[in-house]
Amino acid sequence: MTIAETCDSSDNELSDVSSEMALFRKYEVDKLLGCGAFAKVYQARNVKTGEIVAIKAVNKRKVVRGKLMAQVKREIAIMRRLNHPNIVKLIEVLATTNRFYFVMEYAKGGELFTTITRGRFSEDLCRRYFQQLILAIGFCHSRGVYHRDLKLENLLLDEKCNLKVTDFGLGALSEHVRQDGLLHTLCGTPAYIAPEILARKGYDGAKVDVWACGIILFFLHSGYLPFTDSNTTMLYRKIFRGEFNFPKWTSPQLRRFISRLLDANPETRITIAAIMKDPWFKNGYKAITVYPEDYEMKEETQSNARLNAFDLISFSLGFDLFGLFNDVDFSIQRERFLSAETPWTIIERIGEEVEKIRNLEVIRMTESKIRLEHQGSNLVIAIDIHRLTDKLVVVEVNRRELKAGSSDKIWNDKLKPRLSDLVYNSGSETTQ
Repeated sequence: MTIAETCDSSDNELSDVSSEMALFRKYEVDKLLGCGAFAKVYQARNVKTGEIVAIKAVNKRKVVRGKLMAQVKREIAIMRRLNHPNIVKLIEVLATTNRFYFVMEYAKGGELFTTITRGRFSEDLCRRYFQQLILAIGFCHSRGVYHRDLKLENLLLDEKCNLKVTDFGLGALSEHVRQDGLLHTLCGTPAYIAPEILARKGYDGAKVDVWACGIILFFLHSGYLPFTDSNTTMLYRKIFRGEFNFPKWTSPQLRRFISRLLDANPETRITIAAIMKDPWFKNGYKAITVYPEDYEMKEETQSNARLNAFDLISFSLGFDLFGLFNDVDFSIQRERFLSAETPWTIIERIGEEVEKIRNLEVIRMTESKIRLEHQGSNLVIAIDIHRLTDKLVVVEVNRRELKAGSSDKIWNDKLKPRLSDLVYNSGSETTQ
């Protein structure tokens, strides 16, 4: 889905999204920016900082009906790895009963595609945007991520006209390769699809992205796509054979460079490392050093603040002092455990297991909180995750029920056993 895409949206739907976002007391929704089959993108404002953001609202029912829940989770996992100056940043993920909300950096300059429709770029401007594209994609590959749907519509511009890669809905992680070391899912946009995907014998995600980068560079330079045909079969035949013609104004150096990008043989196609050494690419290139740890996602500061000495004592086995300082509600059952996993890993895992339990649903989710509800018994489970040390977190589970006995049956018998491997076991570590 692209942000500049237009679509129809009723006032009621905009009102619904505004009302749901108001629950989080963080963002005010302004207007609809674009839409796709399962999601819509809105412009919104952070009520505390005034920052303008883009919020991608994903319809839960449509996702479940289309069996795309795994794809949504994968997109979240991918974007959390990719905080880079030339990639649209994922700020946080929120959820309600009806929708997932991806809160993202807002690219004020809109789509690069809109800019190129006004006329082809000069060779120097092509090079500038291509350098930024390769920086972004090279970073993706270094983090084990392959985009697989690179196209002009998925390239945005910020207020300074710097390129931002977006839409990782078809992205893949290095963990998804099969034993042959290749990816096998047929995906992508027809005019940008690499010939090895059409061969259906498996493909290297990095080489597929390089091919798409070649298509983009050709378009920026010429103003049209290298492979076109109204008949899809004929289009794929041209792609498979690598048949295309350069415009007459293409310089010899750029002609040679694009030919290496659009090499139909993935074995001899140029790599990211070789691209960055190519004379055409290096002309005017200014290297940007990006250290992954500098761009890691930060968890919510309030929920993951370091706990003090009193908290350390209260979380220790046999020393829960909570009841001495608070009015105890005996209808609420509390439980805590330690984990060495990250808060989002735990939240994501809980969400996966909830899908397997009948009538148990996620009604709200952030990066360190998740709220569950069981329709049949009016049971509510609130799970909060707090940072304890650099390596450990505390998972606090609060259960409130209106029907006696439902809590033990659903939590202790069904959900809790599925999460046992998340519990930290100090005995499993050995001293170096």
